[in-house]
Amino acid sequence: MTTTTELTLFADYFQIHVADADSDGDLSDAWTDQAVSDHLAVAQDALGIGTVVNVNVSVTVIVLPQEPSDDSSEFDHVVEASLDVSSGRLVVLSCTDYAPDAATFKVASGWNRVRVSRGNLARAAQADVDSDESPETTEKIRIQVWAAPESPARITKRWS
Repeated sequence: MTTTTELTLFADYFQIHVADADSDGDLSDAWTDQAVSDHLAVAQDALGIGTVVNVNVSVTVIVLPQEPSDDSSEFDHVVEASLDVSSGRLVVLSCTDYAPDAATFKVASGWNRVRVSRGNLARAAQADVDSDESPETTEKIRIQVWAAPESPARITKRWS
């Protein structure tokens, strides 16, 4: 069964997080120079998604029964990584949000694949701190999640 949820999150410090609900969410060592370039910090049970703005972003979370088809041509930047969600509960939040209050999604316990597709990046970057005042300039992030064996992170499409 597919579930879709729309969120607005404050991309504090130019990032949002996706993690196992029981994770401590510590990505401090994961934000390497390469992770900043890829807009993706990876730890076993948490992911940091880099944004181009430090304001509200539009986030769509889709939990899927299987891997979705590739539609990366419709987005500016697409990355994916494996995430261990041992609790079976995935949280999506700003890096400064209080995790127990975050949006939580039921997923398969164990390894899941997370594909992050981001769009409207040039318009959001140009509007900067005013980008969240209009849908035409708001950064859009789609997070797709499905059960899958662990595999290396991958950059499908890079925006620079």
